[in-house]
Formats: sequence, C-alpha cells, structure tokens
Amino acid sequence: MPRRTATMLASTLMLIALLCAGVFIPVPYSEMSPGPTVNTLGDHDGEPVLQISGHKTYAASGHLNMTTVRVTSADYRMNLVEAVYGWLAHDSKVVPHDTLYPDGKTEQQSTQENAEEFTQSQESAKVAALKELGIPVRSWVIVSTVGKDTPAEGRLHAGDVIKAVDGTAVRKPDDVAKLVTKHKPGQDVVFTVVPAKEQAAAEKEKRTATTTKDVRITTKTSNDAGPKRAIVGISAGTDHTFPFSIDIKLADVGGPSAGLMFSLGIYDKLTPGDLTGGKFVAGTGTIDDDGKVGPIGGIQMKTIGARGKGAQYFLTPADNCAEAAKDTPSGLRLVKVNTIADALKALKDIRGGDTADLPKCTTKG
Repeated sequence: MPRRTATMLASTLMLIALLCAGVFIPVPYSEMSPGPTVNTLGDHDGEPVLQISGHKTYAASGHLNMTTVRVTSADYRMNLVEAVYGWLAHDSKVVPHDTLYPDGKTEQQSTQENAEEFTQSQESAKVAALKELGIPVRSWVIVSTVGKDTPAEGRLHAGDVIKAVDGTAVRKPDDVAKLVTKHKPGQDVVFTVVPAKEQAAAEKEKRTATTTKDVRITTKTSNDAGPKRAIVGISAGTDHTFPFSIDIKLADVGGPSAGLMFSLGIYDKLTPGDLTGGKFVAGTGTIDDDGKVGPIGGIQMKTIGARGKGAQYFLTPADNCAEAAKDTPSGLRLVKVNTIADALKALKDIRGGDTADLPKCTTKG
C-alpha cells in the first residue's frame, strides 16, 4: 500500500475513533437554554395566571413576562460532541454539572427544592405588591422545615408559629438562628410556639387569639463547614395572612426568579390603567417581602428567550447587569432595577415614552 494512502487511512481511522470517543464518552457538564416566557397579565393553559378575588381588579394590557431557563436533567450526561456544540452555540450555555446539581443532588431533590422556592417567591411577590400599595399584610415567623435525626424532630413541626426563643420575641426568621446560636452545644433552648394546627384553626375562625406552648430542646453541634455552633435542626421562614385571595396559577415552573414579575403583575391588576402602556416588557429577579430584587441564574438565556418572544425591555436585577450586558440580544433594552419601586418608576417612564434616562446595565454593572 502506498505510503500516502496508508497515511490517509490511518488519519481517517483516527478521526473516526475520536468521533466515537466524543459521542460515547460522557463529560461532567450540563446545558442551559432559553425556556418559555409567560405573561403574568395573561392566560396560561386556558386560565389567568393571576386570579384575584375579594378586591376590585382592573383589566391590564401589554406584557409583563416572567422568563425561564431549561436545563438538562441531573441524570443526563452530555458527551464531548454535545458539549462542544453547546459551547459554540449562541442560544445555549454549557456549565459544570455540579453548578446545577451540587453535592450530587438528584433530579427529585432539585425539583422539590425548586417547587419550595417557587412557592416562597409567590408569597413574597404578593407581600411586596401589597406593601407597595399600602395594603396591610399580617406576617409571622414559622418553622419551615425540621431536619431528620435532629433535636427538633418530633418536638417542633413545619407550620408551627415561633413567637419567642428563650422569652425573647421573634420578629424575623433570622432572629431564630441568632438566639439559638447564643447557646453552647448541649445547652437547652426554649421555643414558645403556636402549634400549626392551632394556627390553622385560628385563621379558619378568623380569630387573633391563639394558645401557645413552650418546647424545650437540647441543642447539638452543627456538622457543617466553618465554626461549630449550637443548632436544633430547623429552618425558619415567614407566613402571611392576606386581606383577600391572590392565586398564581402556573404549573411546571420552579425556583424563585419570577418573584419580581409576579409582584408587578399583581400591582397592575390592582390599579387602574396599564403599567406597561401596552409595551412588551419582560424581566426576572427574586423579590423579598420588602420589595428588594435579588439576582438569578441563567440571565443570558432569559434575555434571549424574552427577545425571541418580542420583548422590547428587560427588567434586570442590578447584580445580574454586568453579565447580561456582555451579550444583549439586538433590539432588547436592559433596565437595571434594585427594588419593586425602581421597576415601577421604570415602567412609568416606558409607558410615557420618556426612556432616555432609564437605568442602564453595563458590563461594569
């Protein structure tokens, strides 16, 4: 066989071997891509996304779209060819698998966590919108979760209202950890709580008087990284009673990043006129009870998805601005926001056509 032919044959076989390796050898990466966008002012799967009863509402036009990101499942392993294609594609992003599923988190665990975050984001969106409108909301600190095989297991329960720790009134979830960690591991801490069943009965009967009980728990040493501290094995959160019904109907969506857009949709439904002036506005961002907007993941995939649906403006958390500005889709204007009040001010300028001074996102933030 001539040397040239042999060389070409060897090269071809090597290329085939490399391609086979690329197809069959998994790599530790996952892919993110633009997901669906949903207008919080409109319908989804045949019913309104926002359903409000017990308070006057107003028709709203235009778009206030929440945005999402698709990710490959926890069990799926990309091959080298797919990873290279993803790195080169404009509308996807390849990231280390552990970025999306840290500590070996399973698909079920990730779905459960995202569902819990989504529920909490809805509650905070309602609170933030009503606070901005000056509508009172009753709030209290609760036991969100109780860890398995922890001192609190069987003593405290999810939904219990925490009134005090060691006789000191609790007003915020962070107060609980601060009061518990004042102890040394092995010392007792006393929780004054309204049991979840008692709280549920009081809400059903529309009474404010509730029966409390004291629960004594012996702390143990934390087993996480960092300085050792006393713990009882719970996480604290916030629950609310709203003066009227606000339901958010949106299935198959998880995580906390739609909070800002839900809060704006609720605000728009409860006020006359249109926040957008008929414009197509999309956005993202977590929101807390006080209306502060927080950063999210996958910002570039969300801007691509929003622009693909026709968005003209994108409300962007300040902490995501630098990343979003690196590759902004043509025709989409990023608007920097820190709070729901910032977003409402920006929407006022957008509907009035006074957009010259809208807060901009730059590669520096």
